[in-house]
Amino acid sequence: MSESLLADRARAVEVSGVRKIFELGKSLKSPVNLSIGQPHFPVPDPIKAAAKAAIDADHNGYTVTQGIPELLARLRADLHQRFPGQDRDVLATSGTSGGLLLALLAVVNPGDEVITADPYFVAYPNMVALAGGKLVTVDTYPDFRLDLAQIEAAVTPRTKVILLSTPSNPTGAVLDADAQKALAQFARDRGILLISDEIYRAFHYDGPAHSPAEFDPNVLVIEGFGKTYGVTGWRLGWAHGPKWLVQEMAKLQQCTFVCAPSVVQWGGVAAMDYDVSGIVADYRRKRDQLVAALKGAFEFAVPGGAFYLYPKAPWGTGTEFVTEAVKHNLLVIPGGVFSARDTHFRVSYAASDDTLARGIDILLELAKRK
Repeated sequence: MSESLLADRARAVEVSGVRKIFELGKSLKSPVNLSIGQPHFPVPDPIKAAAKAAIDADHNGYTVTQGIPELLARLRADLHQRFPGQDRDVLATSGTSGGLLLALLAVVNPGDEVITADPYFVAYPNMVALAGGKLVTVDTYPDFRLDLAQIEAAVTPRTKVILLSTPSNPTGAVLDADAQKALAQFARDRGILLISDEIYRAFHYDGPAHSPAEFDPNVLVIEGFGKTYGVTGWRLGWAHGPKWLVQEMAKLQQCTFVCAPSVVQWGGVAAMDYDVSGIVADYRRKRDQLVAALKGAFEFAVPGGAFYLYPKAPWGTGTEFVTEAVKHNLLVIPGGVFSARDTHFRVSYAASDDTLARGIDILLELAKRK
């Protein structure tokens, strides 16, 4: 047996650059970790209690593919409130990544093109490749605002999907309501599916959250519980959109993930009642602290959401700057992981106040080496 047995799709998938940093961190003694893209707060007690109760009640087997009725009822009620007049179908998925992969598998044929912003979430190129498609990126530097004219210029006869992430990982950029409306209308008029990745929907700091699905019911939205409630390892997401697409995704889930994890779906029911406004306010404070501390030493666009800052390296490439940061026991992510450009780096402020303060001190010291 040899590697010659490997399929082309496996060879096309690259190891995540973020995971490489995580592995590197294992070699450091008590690193200052501003690299990880998950909340630092503990899972709220009512959500943990619900998952524990589900185990004790023997809710440990398969569920129906679409999701347990109790969770689906809560999700549908949320959708009726947010998207009045729309008949959006819903599917509980194995994380937002699982939901997005199902969506791409459902609509992308070999050679089809998927347009997204650069910088982009690290998994997007590999997911599109697994579906047999080609990722087409639109450069959004320096302010990371997606421009409709750039999208229009990137469209070809093979364009099947526009993939939007707002708030963005890695930049924290938020697309405003007017721009979302224009993008939704453009996609509808061109017969292109717009997929909106809204895993960070709860983390908006400078105004209310909006979705392009407000302006067109054909938009497919991918959401999740992991970032909002600190349960990233539970792998619980949900997709909602037109029935013709969601039902195809459910069919694909039957023969892949089977269903979202049963126990955590019960935790999701409890999560729908949990108020995260205090958590969001704390992350807004952390954003403001980081922005105020670094604004004189680094160039960056102030993020409107998520929990990331994406500064330009003050000297060298993003990789060179991060390499030096690691030597100072600080873990951040080089921008080349998320982009065709290796000019920036990502800082996660999903960390304790002490860790964030120590990281700021190291970054300011490194910036002096221009």
